[in-house]
Amino acid sequence: MIIVITGATGFVGSYLVKRLQESGDRIIILTRNADRASRVFPKSAFPNLEIVNYNPLQSGDWQQVISGCDGVVNLAGAAIGEGRWTAERKQEILNSRKIGTQKLIEAIAKAEQKPSVLVNASAVGYYGTSETATFAENSPPGNDFLSEVCIAWEAEAQKVKDLGVRLAILRLGVVLGMGGAIAKMLPIFKLFAGGTIGTGKQWFSWVEVDDLVNLIVAVLKRPDMQGVYNATAPNPVRMADFCHALGDVLHRPSWLPVPAFALELLMGDAAMVVLEGQQVLPKRTLESGFVYKYPNLKPALESFLK
Repeated sequence: MIIVITGATGFVGSYLVKRLQESGDRIIILTRNADRASRVFPKSAFPNLEIVNYNPLQSGDWQQVISGCDGVVNLAGAAIGEGRWTAERKQEILNSRKIGTQKLIEAIAKAEQKPSVLVNASAVGYYGTSETATFAENSPPGNDFLSEVCIAWEAEAQKVKDLGVRLAILRLGVVLGMGGAIAKMLPIFKLFAGGTIGTGKQWFSWVEVDDLVNLIVAVLKRPDMQGVYNATAPNPVRMADFCHALGDVLHRPSWLPVPAFALELLMGDAAMVVLEGQQVLPKRTLESGFVYKYPNLKPALESFLK
């Protein structure tokens, strides 16, 4: 296959690129920083990869690379859990997804040979937060900022169907692997200071990174997979259980709770990413026949922490 990827140098994107390289597929990555991408993916290790510089918020010559590819994977978006959510930061988070996807769809519309599929990321933030509700792919959206971002993001992606291109939207939970959220938590736990974050009662819907990459590849290859899929493991846990499992795998106690106000002082509104949660079940994902390698939390953590 010839696959175009945005967000390729990020945590999930880098795993996906490696998988496609191992499979012998041709990869074209769209990046704002070609020099950095060349360091992340040296030609000697990634001979099947082409790097194309682009501005995700503007039309340009980069859009020409879409023509003739088999699939597009859109993972790009400003980091949600980093920094305080000022008005300017919120706008950046929204624009990077809404306008970035808009320009990608514009490129597909211009392409003489259109890709057969667009795999577009979204997030479980779509559903809003709750300690009691359970969410599946047909659940309605929430009404907070992250819900609004996901609604706008997905609405732009939906327009690709008018071009005759198959669309799969993956609503990602917290992705577990060597990077992402875990990378920020490991130093605390290794110093014997890790503990339950907030009340510990909030739900933590997660997915191991290999399972996520397997799901993306499955969607690229299977014409029957379209629509929304929750990219979460079938067994979400409470935050307290997650922190205890992480401590067990690291052989570190998780005795020092992290109070909500401390995170709120540090992160502002962005603290809700970890202080509030939702119990998300991958109903359609399981119905598709997709088999999880890591359906349970502790083996998932052990897969990369041991």
